[in-house]
Amino acid sequence: MAENNEKRSREEKVILVTGGTGLVGKAIEKVVGDDPRPDEKWVFVSSKDADLTSEAETAALFEKHQPTHVIHLAAMVGGLFKNLAYNLDFWRVNIKINDNVLNTAFKFKCRKVVSCLSTCIFPNKTTYPIDETMVHNGPPHDSNFGYSYAKRMIDVQNKAYHKQHGCQFTSVIPTNVFGPWDNFNLEDGHVLPGLMHKCRTSKKQDTPFTIWGTGSPRRQFIYSYDLARLFLWTLREYEEIDPIILSVGEEDEVSIKEAAEMVVEAFEFKGEVVYDTSKSDGQFKKTASNAKLRKYLPDFKFTPIKQAIKETVDWFEANYEIARK
Repeated sequence: MAENNEKRSREEKVILVTGGTGLVGKAIEKVVGDDPRPDEKWVFVSSKDADLTSEAETAALFEKHQPTHVIHLAAMVGGLFKNLAYNLDFWRVNIKINDNVLNTAFKFKCRKVVSCLSTCIFPNKTTYPIDETMVHNGPPHDSNFGYSYAKRMIDVQNKAYHKQHGCQFTSVIPTNVFGPWDNFNLEDGHVLPGLMHKCRTSKKQDTPFTIWGTGSPRRQFIYSYDLARLFLWTLREYEEIDPIILSVGEEDEVSIKEAAEMVVEAFEFKGEVVYDTSKSDGQFKKTASNAKLRKYLPDFKFTPIKQAIKETVDWFEANYEIARK
């Protein structure tokens, strides 16, 4: 019997999710809850549980939970203007977090770590569509180079841990994630939750819904629950050390104008919609190829974007008081 218990404890996965109370962490928690597996114990932690810039606190967290697997989502993040002002801070804080998490995972003999990168790590001057082989082909955009280089270094660390110690450390690169538990802050939130917050305010105050720029830039948006399902597949099935882009296809890219129109429809907003063309559009497109993902999962079904936006808007309305804004 003791032998069986030992075998069971060896086979049981304890999966530690850093940054576990954010947009992606909350989505993973829901997807795991909808389809629990008896051999998996999930632990979702936030900055309240440990300061991951501290080696000692990171070690204490691993000591407490004894993870066999890690999904590493924690990062210092911010919008364009915060990045422009604090590139050094974004570099230093994220380098510390990533080094502590990966090195502690190595010391605790974790069987696998999946870290989350971002499409902003890709070279600023590039050809499209972007793919996984292009990560290190040139400098990232100058506006957030501190954050981008820190994220790129995860890929370097993963390769080095694998080469020197045989560690199964890998990474994923999602495109523009949105969904329940997003950051709807108008100053440093991303484009889609920002549009949702603005549209809600315009509806409540009976004022025009103003969209910055021309609405012409194009983006690939991925619903957080779809991304969560792909994270679980990566953790359980993906064997490569090289990163994999998790995204809808190039054909599912939408313009900011199309996204805004879907937000208007979801809120049933009947007021005036204005495009403030004095504001910058930012990068026109950042099209990423999901060919590698499709090679592995040709039949994966993404939630239609209109449905995903409607579900997110409904969540935001129902949870307005507790939503980050």
